Amino acid sequence: MALAGAAFESARRRERAAEVALLLGLARWGAVLVAGGGVLLLVGGFWLVGLEDGIDFGTGWVGASIALFALAVVLGTLGGRRPRRARELAERLAAEDRESSPELRALLDDRGSRLANYASAALVLAILALMVFKP
Repeated sequence: MALAGAAFESARRRERAAEVALLLGLARWGAVLVAGGGVLLLVGGFWLVGLEDGIDFGTGWVGASIALFALAVVLGTLGGRRPRRARELAERLAAEDRESSPELRALLDDRGSRLANYASAALVLAILALMVFKP
C-alpha cells in the first residue's frame, strides 16, 4: 500500500509525461501487491478464526473486520480508476515525447479518487486495530 501511495503522490508532482508514466507503473505494481496481500490476509484470517476457540464469524470484531475489508476493497477499486486512466494517458503522451496535458493533470489531481484511496487505507488501519485489540 505504501509503494502504491508513494509512487502515485510522486507522479502527481512531476510534469513530464514519461516520468508520470514510470511512477504510475510503479504504483500499478504496488496495487498488485495490495491485491495479493489482501487475498492472503483474507485466507489467513479465515484460517485463524477456524483455529481459535471461542471466536467465530459471529463475533462482533470479526464481522466488523470482514465488512470493513469489503468496503476497503470497493473504495480502493473505485479510487484506482482515475490513476489507471492517468497512467494510460501518460504512456501515450510519453510515446509521443510530449509534456503533461491538462487532462492528465485533472486525472492526477482528482479529489474523489484520492479521498477513496485514503479512506481505503484508513479502513485497513481500522481492521488492524480490530485484530490487535479484539474489542
